[in-house]
Amino acid sequence: MTAASSAAGGEAATPAADSPLALWLAHLEALHPKGQSGIELGLERVVRVKQILGQDVSCPLITVGGTNGKGSTCAYLEAIYSFAGYRVGCYTSPHLIDFNERTRIDRQAVDDATLARAFACVESARQAAGATLLTYFEFATLAAVEVFRACQAEVVILEVGLGGRLDAVNAYDADCAIVTSIALDHTEWLGNTRAAIGVEKAGIFRPGRPALCADPEPPASLVEHALAIGADLHLLGRDFGYFGDRTQWTFWGRDGLRRGGLANPALRGRCQLRNASVALAAGELLRARLPLSMQAVRRGLIELQLPGRFQVLPGRPTIVLDVAHNPQAVGELASNLADLGYCARTFAVVGMLADKDIAASLAPLAGKVDQWMLTDLAGPRAATAAHLASFVGDGLGGAYRCFASPGAAFDCAAKMAKEDDRIVVFGSFQTVAAVMQALNLGR
Repeated sequence: MTAASSAAGGEAATPAADSPLALWLAHLEALHPKGQSGIELGLERVVRVKQILGQDVSCPLITVGGTNGKGSTCAYLEAIYSFAGYRVGCYTSPHLIDFNERTRIDRQAVDDATLARAFACVESARQAAGATLLTYFEFATLAAVEVFRACQAEVVILEVGLGGRLDAVNAYDADCAIVTSIALDHTEWLGNTRAAIGVEKAGIFRPGRPALCADPEPPASLVEHALAIGADLHLLGRDFGYFGDRTQWTFWGRDGLRRGGLANPALRGRCQLRNASVALAAGELLRARLPLSMQAVRRGLIELQLPGRFQVLPGRPTIVLDVAHNPQAVGELASNLADLGYCARTFAVVGMLADKDIAASLAPLAGKVDQWMLTDLAGPRAATAAHLASFVGDGLGGAYRCFASPGAAFDCAAKMAKEDDRIVVFGSFQTVAAVMQALNLGR
């Protein structure tokens, strides 16, 4: 069953433009048999509705794809351009607490009424397109661009949801396209090799326009695709990069370009200099249309927050929140935990989706967790705690317990942990979001 061909039980009445946002979100979920979790790659549906809306983005548009690092790179770009005085529209996914987080103007989530008006515009165009059945993500993407047009954004940043070539975001032609990293994830949709995934990620590149890749070892398929279409390819380590120490770093680009004396980014983790450097490389390539001062760059790197990306909360025991949910991301998490230094015991609160490579994702923490607090998650794609336990019990080390919710798992860990212990929450946006809510964070 596909969104383009069927609707379970027929569509409910369309909400009015001034209806509560919750009613609109329920409408979005009802359009696809799998609701918010519905994935159906392809551009035909989005392009059809986009054309009726007349959505031509006239300002510079940056598309950011990749397996990991997309959200951080978007956050750097968003902050840098905001501090430079531009009106910035930024669209990312998924959200942690509120849907509004996905669509931001000048680093602020848009309000319910603004989103509802945009949803109403998209719904009207969808009906005019023969009641085209959009997925939740497709509808949200169209609405975000509608918000940015209405507010006359001067630069738009769009984060790819899944893959690139057939993702809804790719319905918009990027003036500058970034691929942050290429690793195995979503293999049932993108392929089970880095070569296959590289082609999908490279699908956001455009002929004659800047195309950047921050993966230290990009697959040849990505490079070959960029060359075949005539994109202006910039590779980490060849065309741009960074060097530095624990106190400051230097960005370098083509033709001897140097931007030195930069404070280390506000976001923690070894991968963040890669993410920051590709954001700076994009800024340099767009400088003719979007001039930037070094003051804006410096502020943008250090004056930003992105919850759930190796977020270390103040206090004792140490609490780390990280949305890592695939082998590459959990490998980075393991390295970053090692950099934190000594702790007596590590408690891991883990909830994951069943379609992830669970064994490979947990492997980087083998022998590094004393107590696994495994949790069920809600939704049709969720893995059960019992299913996670079968992987933990297969040689990862440490004891484990199973819980019905992330909140219950975290509460138990918090009661067991002493001041010199740490609690690491990871595995899914849903897992981190639930713990944030339990801690009254993010609102």
